[in-house]
Amino acid sequence: MSKDANPKEALIKAAYADVHKFGTNQEFDKAVKAVNRILGVAPDDQTALHCKVVCLMQLSKFDEANKFIEKNRLSSVLIFEKAYCEYRLNKQLQALKTIDDAGVQPLPAKLKELRTQILYRLERYEDCLDAYKEIIKNSSDEYEDERRTNLSAVAANLALDKEKDVLEVPEDTYEQYFNSACIQSNRQKYVEAERKLRTSEKLCREFLEEEGASDEEILEELDVIRVQLAYCLQQQGKIKEASVIYAECLRHKPKDAALVAVASNNSVVINKDQNVFDSKKKIRAAMAEACEPKLTSRQKQTIALNNCLLALYTNAGDQVQQLTQKLTQSYPQVEFEALLIRCSQLANDKKHKEAIEQLNKFASTHKTHEFISKFAIIQLHLLQGNRKDAIETLLSLGEAKYKPGIVSALVSLYLGTDNKPAASALLKSAVEWYKQNNVSSGDLSDMWRQAAEFHLRGGASETAASSLEELLKLKPNDMKVLAQLVIAYAQFNPKRALEISRKLPKLETLTTASEIDALEAANWVMSTKAAKKTANAKVEPSPSTPATEKKKSGNRKRKGKLPKNYNAEVAPDPERWLPKYERTGFRKKRGGARAKDIIKGSQGMASGAADQYDMSNRANLNKNSPATPVYQEPAPGPRQQHRKGGHKKKKGGRF
Repeated sequence: MSKDANPKEALIKAAYADVHKFGTNQEFDKAVKAVNRILGVAPDDQTALHCKVVCLMQLSKFDEANKFIEKNRLSSVLIFEKAYCEYRLNKQLQALKTIDDAGVQPLPAKLKELRTQILYRLERYEDCLDAYKEIIKNSSDEYEDERRTNLSAVAANLALDKEKDVLEVPEDTYEQYFNSACIQSNRQKYVEAERKLRTSEKLCREFLEEEGASDEEILEELDVIRVQLAYCLQQQGKIKEASVIYAECLRHKPKDAALVAVASNNSVVINKDQNVFDSKKKIRAAMAEACEPKLTSRQKQTIALNNCLLALYTNAGDQVQQLTQKLTQSYPQVEFEALLIRCSQLANDKKHKEAIEQLNKFASTHKTHEFISKFAIIQLHLLQGNRKDAIETLLSLGEAKYKPGIVSALVSLYLGTDNKPAASALLKSAVEWYKQNNVSSGDLSDMWRQAAEFHLRGGASETAASSLEELLKLKPNDMKVLAQLVIAYAQFNPKRALEISRKLPKLETLTTASEIDALEAANWVMSTKAAKKTANAKVEPSPSTPATEKKKSGNRKRKGKLPKNYNAEVAPDPERWLPKYERTGFRKKRGGARAKDIIKGSQGMASGAADQYDMSNRANLNKNSPATPVYQEPAPGPRQQHRKGGHKKKKGGRF
C-alpha cells in the first residue's frame, strides 16, 4: 500500500468512528459533518451516502434528504428512505409509486409497514385493513400492540360507513380503548363512546405516571382523549360541558395541529351566530397550513363548510359567494350544501328571484337533489308571500305530493288562500291514490284522520267514510274512529251505519249503574255553586259524629215600612233615590245652571274625567296610557362589552 493511500484511509476510518459515536449519542448534526469529511475524499462511498441520508432524516430534513437521494441516483438503492421522505413530505401518491415501482417481491417487512401507513394516509382503509391483518399474522415482535392499535384506528374510520360490518378490536391499552370509542361515536353510539373514553383517560394517566412521564407529556396525551370526549358530549346535547373542555384544551396550546383544528372547529359550531369574533379567530386556527397534512379529507371538508356558514352568520355577502365557490371546487361532493348557503345569503340580501333561478338550474341538472331543491324554492316563495307559487311548486312534485307531510302543507296553503274546494279535492285524490297503489309507507293514521274530519265538516260524508275505513285498518280497536264511521255512514247509507254500530261497545259496559243514577239525579239547571251547596247539604254525618241541632238565625227579616202619604195607585217617582240637585227639575237659585253641569266626583275633578279614572271600569285597564311605557323582554343577542362606571349606586336607594 502506498504512502499516499494511508492518510486517506486513516481519515475515513477516523471519520466513521466519529459517525458511530455521534449517532449513538444522537448528535446527528456532528454526524453529518463527519460524513461530509468522508465524502470529501471518497464521494462515491455508498455507506457514507447512506449514513448522510439517515442523519438528515433523523434531523427531520426530509426535503434535503430526498434531494440528496435524487442527486446521487440512490433511488433504486435507498427505496425505503426515499419513500419515507416522500411520506413525511405529504407526497403520499409519489411514495406509494416509489415502493410499487421498485419491483421488490416479496416486500421487506419495513417497506410493507410503510406502504400500509401510506394507504392509511391515502384513506384507502379497506386495503389498509387487509395489509395490517397480513402483517399481524406473519409477525411476532415487541411492536404487536402498536400494530393492533393501528388496526383499530383503521376500523374506526371504516365505521363511518354504516353499511359495513365493524371489526372487533382488542381493548388492552388506553390507545385501543380510545379507538374503540371512536368506532362507537362514528356509529352514533355516543353514550357507549363516552364510557370507553373515560376508561381510556384513566388508563392513560396511570400508564404515563408509571412510565415516569412529565406533567406536560401527560397533559398533551390526555387532551387528545378529552377532545374526543367533548365531541361525544356535544352530540348528546351537553353543550356547556363540551365547551369547557374545548376551551381548556386550547388554553394548553397543544403541539398537535390536528387537535387544535378539531377543538377550534367544534367550538365554532357551539358558538353558531354568537361570539362571532371568537369564532373567526378559531376558524383561522382550524384552517392553518400546519393542520392541512394532519387532517382527513372529511375533516377538512367539514371545516371549510363551517367557514362558509360563519360568513353567512356574519352576513358577509361577497365573502359567502367566494367561499362557496372555492368549497365547490375543492369538494364537489358538497356542491349542493354550498348552493344552499349561497342562496340563503341571496335571500338575506332580498335577491329571492336570483336564488330561485340558481336552485331551478341546479335541480334541472341534478335529479338526485331535485326534491330538496324544490323545497328550498318553496321556502323562498313563502318568504316573499307568494303562496300560489309555493302551491304550484309543491304540485309539480308528481306522486311525491301525496306524502302525508306534503298533503298537510298543501291543505294549509289552500286554506290560507281561502280555497277550501281545492283542499277537499286534494284530500280526495290522496285517498284514491293510496287505495289504488296500495301504499303503506309509515304511519298514515294522522293523514286519514285529518282527511276524514275535513270532509265531515265539509259535508262530503262518502269521502270521509272511505278515509275512516282506511284508518280503521290501521287502528282496528279505536272506538272513536268506529263512532265517526257510524256518523259518516248514517248520512248516506243507514244500513251500513247500523251494521257497524253493532261493533260499538254496549252502554252497560262503559258505565256502571251508580254512574247512571248519579247522572239521572243531577239537576242540570242548577249552577255549579248551587249544586255544590246541595251536595254538601245531603252529606250524612258519620256514626261517630254526635248529632247537633242547627241553630236558628237570630236576625229575623222585618216587614218594610211604607211612607205615611203612600198611594198604591200612583207610580213612584223614578228619581226618588237621587239627590235633589241631580234631579231633572232642579234649578239653582243663582245663575240658573242645570244639574247636569254640576261637578260630580272628587274636589277639583271634571265630570269627563270620572270615567277615565274609574277603576271599576275594567275596560280602561286594557288600554295603555301614552305616558306609561310597556316593557318588552329584549331578544337574546351577542354579548356586549359594558362601559366601566355605567351605573352608579345611589346612597340609601336602589340602582
